[in-house]
Amino acid sequence: MVNGRKIGEGVYVIVLVIFTVYMLLDTFVITKKLAVVSNQSRSVSSSSDSSVSNSSGKSGSVTKSSTAYEDDNIKIALIDYRENDTDIHMADVKVSSSEYLKTAFAQSSYGRNVTEKTSDIAESVNAILAINGDYYGAQESGYVIRNGVIYRETAKSGNEDLVIYGDGSFEIIDEDDITAEELLEKGVQNVLAFGPALVEDGSVSVTEDEEVGKAMASNPRTAIGIIDENHYVFVVADGRTSDNEGLSLYELAEFMESLGVQTAYNLDGGGSSTMYFNGQIINKPTTNGSSIKERSVSDIVYIGY
Repeated sequence: MVNGRKIGEGVYVIVLVIFTVYMLLDTFVITKKLAVVSNQSRSVSSSSDSSVSNSSGKSGSVTKSSTAYEDDNIKIALIDYRENDTDIHMADVKVSSSEYLKTAFAQSSYGRNVTEKTSDIAESVNAILAINGDYYGAQESGYVIRNGVIYRETAKSGNEDLVIYGDGSFEIIDEDDITAEELLEKGVQNVLAFGPALVEDGSVSVTEDEEVGKAMASNPRTAIGIIDENHYVFVVADGRTSDNEGLSLYELAEFMESLGVQTAYNLDGGGSSTMYFNGQIINKPTTNGSSIKERSVSDIVYIGY
């Protein structure tokens, strides 16, 4: 009788371990593509001054270098800063229309544990400029709206999101206050749900000791901001190396404010922080806090056709 009980207990433990391992794999490892997305793209010539044609059928000359890109619709200037013992990479972006501000999923698919390097996603959609997004795949809830389509409408209480309207304007919202469907009805094209908001109405909106979860005070960071109509800034700060300390949220917010943004938002940082421009990785992404290597992510925000 005792032996039978011990065998039963042993079987129970084995089943429990197997179930636990499966749940961990299902949550963090096993890839589940729930929707395949057709990301718009176009081909861009690699020459420094050439004729191009985009998806709208327009044409014009392109001038580009390691720090600049300009055509009839898009103008980007890359500027490097050194503040708080950290290299900060800022892309100043002016577009003729908000249609050139886009988002894209890893592997052109929405789902759980669907990831790809920022540079690989960017190349797949022929992005001119790209930064990592909000890593929606690391969360079970929180709105996911991309390019005018709702992929996840389960609200995450207390989530402070950046919504991007069809006209390219930014707004900070709380998911407790509005549904995903209502956002779509208001003309929202994209929702980025990481946070927090860094700047609102032109002023810093975080406190000096505010951080994301249990993150260290100084980290690699990624942020996006809007200065005025069709004028954006993409920012990535290095960190976690002997040469780069990284930024606190407050330091990042102060930097964004200094650029003259009206609204700025913190995206996924740490090892995810990556900037891609004109076919090159601009910053020094870190993996596991040491090696200079890109981390695979769920999504990107980019400028392109």
